[in-house]
Amino acid sequence: MTKLIALLPGDGIGQEIVPQGRKVLEVVASRLGLELEFEEGLIGGAAIDAAGTPLPEATLDLCRRSTAILLGAVGGPKWDNLPVHLRPEAGALLPLRKQLGLYANLRPAFLFAPLAKASPLKPELIEGLDLLAVRELTGGLYFGEKKTFRREDGQETAIDTLVYTEGEIERIVRLAFELARKRRRKVTSVDKANVLESSRLWRRVAERVAQDYPDVTLEHMYVDNCAMQLVRWPKQFDVIVTENMFGDILTDQASVLAGSIGMLPSASLGGEVALYEPSHGSAPDIAGQDKANPLATILSVALMLKFSLDCEEGAKAIEQAVAEVLAEGYRTADLWEEGAKLVGCRAMGDLVAEKVAAILG
Repeated sequence: MTKLIALLPGDGIGQEIVPQGRKVLEVVASRLGLELEFEEGLIGGAAIDAAGTPLPEATLDLCRRSTAILLGAVGGPKWDNLPVHLRPEAGALLPLRKQLGLYANLRPAFLFAPLAKASPLKPELIEGLDLLAVRELTGGLYFGEKKTFRREDGQETAIDTLVYTEGEIERIVRLAFELARKRRRKVTSVDKANVLESSRLWRRVAERVAQDYPDVTLEHMYVDNCAMQLVRWPKQFDVIVTENMFGDILTDQASVLAGSIGMLPSASLGGEVALYEPSHGSAPDIAGQDKANPLATILSVALMLKFSLDCEEGAKAIEQAVAEVLAEGYRTADLWEEGAKLVGCRAMGDLVAEKVAAILG
C-alpha cells in the first residue's frame, strides 16, 4: 500500500534541507521496498505570500491525508511585523500541532563521537551522551488565553495564561515512562513546583503515573536546576519530560551538547499523522547559499521511519550513514573544525544518501 508523505519546506533553509531528507528517504524506500509518494504543501511565510495565510486549508487537508509530514522551517524578518495570528510561527506551527493533535514532541540529543570537539563542553562530560527530551506540545503558555490592555494608570499590560489539565499531563508523562522502558529506565520530570500551581499539579500527576511503572525510576527537578545540570553533567539524563515552554528552551540548550542545533531532529506524535522536523529555525542569513546543515532533517527522517513507517532497519541505516560520513571528516559550516572537509547542504545530503545505499545494498 502506497503511503503519502507531505513535504512542507516552508521558509529560509527549509527549501534546501527538506529535499535532502526526501533524497535519503527515497534511497531507503527503493532498497527496502517501501511504497511512498510525496506531495508538497505551503506553510509559513511562503504560504502568506502565495495564499495570504500561514496555514492554508489545502495544507491542512494534505497533512490529514498523509502518513507522515516532513517540515522544514518557517519564519523570517520579512513577516516579523505582521499581526500575531498571521506570523509564521504563531499562525502556522501552533495551529498545525493543535489541529493534528500532536501533543508530544520527542527530541533526542545524541552525540556522534566525531563531533565531541564541536561541543562547547569538555569531551569527558559529553562522550556517550544519549538523552531524550519529551516535551508537551499543545498546552501551557503558548496556548493559554492572551490579552493586552491598558490599566487605569496608563501602563500597557500583557497577560499570558498557563493552563494544564490533569489529562494533558498524564498522557505526556505516561508516554515518557513507556519510552524510558525501552532505554535506561529513568525519567526526570522537570517543573517549577516551588512557584507554579500548574507545576505542582504536574508533579502530583507524575508521581501517580510512576506507580504504574515500578521498573522505571522517577526523579523531579526544577527547570533552573535542569538547565544547569545539562551543562554540568548531561549524561545523568535518560528521558526528560516537561511542559511546553520549559521543553522549548531546554531542548535548544541540549542541542548544543550534540555539536550544533543543526544535529537535533524531532518527532511530534499524538494524532493519526506524525510530524517530523529539525529543531532549528529558518536561518534566513544563510538561506539560498547551500550552507545549511541537513543532518537534523535527515535524522528526522530516521525518526519517521521508526515511528510512522515501521522500518527500524531504514532508521538504523540512516543513523549509521550519518556516523560514517562524520567519521570521514565531512562537515557543514556550523560543525567545521580545523582539518575537516567542508561541504555544503546538497553535498552532505548526497554523502549520506550514498552511504545509506551502500549499507542497505
